[in-house]
Amino acid sequence: MRVVIAEDLALLRDGLIRLLTASGFEVVAAVDNGPMLLDALTRGRPDVAVVDVRLPPGYSDEGLRTALEARRRVPGLPVLILSQYVEQLYARELLSDRSGGVGYLLKDRVGDVDRFVDAVRQVAAGGTVMDPEVVAQLLTRRSRDEPLGGLTPREREVLALMAEGLSNLAIAARFQVTDKAVGKHTNNIFAKLGLPPSDDHNRRVMAVLTYLQVNPAPPA
Repeated sequence: MRVVIAEDLALLRDGLIRLLTASGFEVVAAVDNGPMLLDALTRGRPDVAVVDVRLPPGYSDEGLRTALEARRRVPGLPVLILSQYVEQLYARELLSDRSGGVGYLLKDRVGDVDRFVDAVRQVAAGGTVMDPEVVAQLLTRRSRDEPLGGLTPREREVLALMAEGLSNLAIAARFQVTDKAVGKHTNNIFAKLGLPPSDDHNRRVMAVLTYLQVNPAPPA
């Protein structure tokens, strides 16, 4: 099973290489920064990637953002995130993409070698592995923020129609307003849901996922 490792700390990177190699994995690349990771994932297309959230050059969330970009280019690419903290926005985006295995583990909980190796195998096989603390933080934030609570009635109506798959033009026709007016509503929705500027399609997907978590679709 071919694996790519992304970790900027040399000792930990070497330890992961030794551990996974001893467990029967083939480490095809071990990198320490975002650009090298993207190249290794898109060109090498491994069976699974083990990625630290914080990588050079910015040491913020380059690893996680690079993994998301790689999955856009290689749909279904299995990724297991290792981190010392929970990056909530991008973690949510990673978990919302159901095409391929994903995992998010906190480093201080990866003390059981057998469980860690099993997690890597599960993600490679298309499964989902979540650290309990990651789940708790995501649920706590969602409960505390009540993400839809700040939307106006019209913004809620616009979001509901977005969830039905309507474009801004179709929503404008439904409300008999201009496309520009609907665009203003959608930008307000993105801002209130804490979705930073990025590709509008991705923000629409995340906004709709938030809506559906609060208003689940009825069974068919």
